[in-house]
Amino acid sequence: MYRSMFALVLVLLMSAPCLAQQSLAGTYKLVSVTRIIDGKQQESKGKPPHGYMIVTPNHYIVFYTDGDRKYGASDSERAALWDTMTAFSGPYRFDGKKLTISVDTSWNEVYNSTQQVRDIELRGKRLVSSSAPRPWGRDPSKQIVLRIEWEKVE
Repeated sequence: MYRSMFALVLVLLMSAPCLAQQSLAGTYKLVSVTRIIDGKQQESKGKPPHGYMIVTPNHYIVFYTDGDRKYGASDSERAALWDTMTAFSGPYRFDGKKLTISVDTSWNEVYNSTQQVRDIELRGKRLVSSSAPRPWGRDPSKQIVLRIEWEKVE
């Protein structure tokens, strides 16, 4: 009798961390993007960002646009649209607090074959991801932190 109870308690203790972790799998709609550049929050200009994140049990896909997007009539206007977009995908690992994406496809070749690490907070249907400080693409002498909030839609 005691052996059975001990075995049951042992199994429950071993599986408790797995039961406590929420699954990331689902479709999320973008709520907000906050840029912190050199420790100062940058104000958003123009329209709010728009996009989705889809997480399967094994794969992570994200696409969103930011700012005022208008049809590009000239080459320079079309090139400027590139700066308002983010898109990448790849397999991922999630330990309950950190999400590590192994980027295999990206809108920007520089991210292919890299590891993108995000701190994750789950609050009900809301997911907030935060990047570590890194050089800002528009001015590498500055550091940027991205804080992105998503809401699960399915």
